[in-house]
This record gives sequence, C-alpha cells and structure tokens, in this order.
Amino acid sequence: MGRDASLDIARGLAILGTFATNVWVFTHPDGLLGTALAPVAGGVGSALAQALPLGKSLALLSLLFGVGLELQRRSALRRGVSWNRAHRVRAGVLFAEASVHFLLIAEFDVLMGYAVAALLAAPVLARPDRSRRRVLVVLLTVHAVALTALVVALNRAPLGAGAGGDLRTPYADGSFTDLVLFRLDHLAVFRAEPVGLLLLSTASFVLGAELVRCGLLDPERVRFRRRLMGLGVLGLVLEAVFLVAGGGFGVLLTRYGSAVLVALGVLALVVQVHTRSRPRWVGRRFAEVGRTALSCYVLQNLLASALCYGWGLGLATRFGPEHRAAVTAVVFAVVAGCVVVFAHALARTGRAGPLEALSARVQRRLLPVPAAAPQDVRS
Repeated sequence: MGRDASLDIARGLAILGTFATNVWVFTHPDGLLGTALAPVAGGVGSALAQALPLGKSLALLSLLFGVGLELQRRSALRRGVSWNRAHRVRAGVLFAEASVHFLLIAEFDVLMGYAVAALLAAPVLARPDRSRRRVLVVLLTVHAVALTALVVALNRAPLGAGAGGDLRTPYADGSFTDLVLFRLDHLAVFRAEPVGLLLLSTASFVLGAELVRCGLLDPERVRFRRRLMGLGVLGLVLEAVFLVAGGGFGVLLTRYGSAVLVALGVLALVVQVHTRSRPRWVGRRFAEVGRTALSCYVLQNLLASALCYGWGLGLATRFGPEHRAAVTAVVFAVVAGCVVVFAHALARTGRAGPLEALSARVQRRLLPVPAAAPQDVRS
C-alpha cells in the first residue's frame, strides 16, 4: 500500500503552521513566559498574524497523529503482529526524544504530552464502534466543560492578576546552560499545558482514527469530506465570534475549542484536493516536510533559538517592540526556508530524516521486526 501524499502534505502544513505560532515566542525577549504574562503590544496586522495559525496547526497535527495510529494499527493487524507492544515502544521512544527536545531546545514542546495521550488512546481504539464513539463524546464534553470553567474563572480573577511586570528570564542574556536549568526550575509551569490538554489530545487522536474508519482517505467519500469542510467553516465563524466577543479569553476558546473544527476542515480539504490530482510544486515541498516531520519540527525550533536567544544572535532584544512584527516575519521566512530546503535535500537523496532514522533504529533494537514482514509506509 503506497504512502498517502495528502497526509504528508497536511503534516508538512501542520509543522510549518506550528512554527508560525511558536515564532512569536522566540521573538519575545522573555520567551514563553513573557508571551503569556507580558505580551508585546502590536498593531492589527501583528494580531491577525498571530491569530491565523493559533491552535489550528496544533489541532491538525493532533488529528494526523490519530490518523497515523489507526494506519499503524491496521498495518500490524495485516502482518499478524501485536500492535499494542509496538505502540508502547513507539510512545516510549517519542517521550524520551521529546524530553530531550524540551530540556535543550523548546519548553513548549507538545510531543511529551502526545506520547502519553497516545498510550491513553490506544485502548480506546480497540473498543467496539459504539463504545469508542461514546468515549470520544465523553472526552470532548469534559474538555469543553473544563475549558468553559477556566474561562469563567479567569474572567472573575482580579484585574491585573498574573501580570508580568517583574518577570526575569534568561532568554535575552543567558547561556544555553542557563536556559536548560531554567526549564528544569520551572518544569511544572512549562508542562502545565500538555497535562491540561491530555483529554483534548487523547480525544483528537481517537477522532483522527475515527476519520480513517469513516472513509476520510477513500476517494469516493466526497460527501463525507465536504461535511468536514463545512465543520471547518463553522469553526472559522466561531473563532471570529470568540475573538470579537470573548476579549482576551477568546484566544483560549479558539486555541482549545474552535481550532479543532477548523483543523477538520483543513484536513478534509487537503485530502479532497489530492485525491483528484497529483501534488504540484508547493504541495511536494509540504509533503517533503511532512515525511520528515520530527526532524523538521526540532530543526525549526533549534534554528529559531539560535537566531533569537542570547546564546545565539539575540535578535529578540536587538530591536525595539515596534519592529517585532518585522523581525518575526524575517525569522519565520529564514527558518521555514531552511527547513524546506533541508527536507527537499533529504528527499533527493532518498534518506529518512535523522531523527526518524534514529527512532527507527532504537525501535528495532527494542522491538525486532521480522525481516520478511511488509511495511505500511502510509503511516
């Protein structure tokens, strides 16, 4: 069974879209904490540039992770091997890799949470259809209630609570080691979001797997994909309502709420377009990034760190707040361009990404696969 190009394109779009969100963290003088507690003021264009990818790329990446789980599960069933054991090994390797990424490069890493959510989603995927869908509804409902309660609580908090006026971080002038120690010192703070999103991540994985079972990738299921695109349009409408009526808390409702609907529409649109035609130049570049997603994800964060943090070029503090949008645009263009070139170079050589190759090697050591077993490269 051949690799599905539409999934690679969507994955590449999600990886670069995630960086479009995170690049604003890198160009803030106080990094992630500064972005949350003391955001740098900007104009309408800056606000739109931050809102456009907000939450959607992460939601798309989560759905694609669930799609991959289902394809891996099907591959294991066809080969007559234990998917549960292989899945646990993959999740463990991912957690180890993500832990290193968190400590050395990016405190906003989501992959540690993904590894845990994947373990939680696995037994759900083995349930009968009705039971599995019931669990999915429960997960989404509990998340929606928790998100609403959080927004209400924050809305009732005293004005100015959590201000970051006395914020001190080592991003601007600290060494590489200082940042590692800073992440360790604030481990609970930096890991709060992935823990808080475990329900949503688990639900997104189950939902992604459910999409495959409902025929997302079947060429003839055009009506199903159109319905998903309709949900994407609904998500955009809700996002506009949340951002206009929700004030500062509308960001939470879009990032952790309506973004899932938008991601469903984007995924369906990408699959629909590429069931009818072969990818063109832009699509092929996204697909190359998607095939080396882990390596590209880590590379873009490492490059942005070197450009923006004090241990590198320190661009985050070399320019005033009035130039932040322009600096951010330049950093995004440079890093995204390097990532695309890197992925294209790997594609021309036919090699896997370095982290993908390392993961595969470790997994083979921990879980030997029979040499004659066919591989499902779609996942």
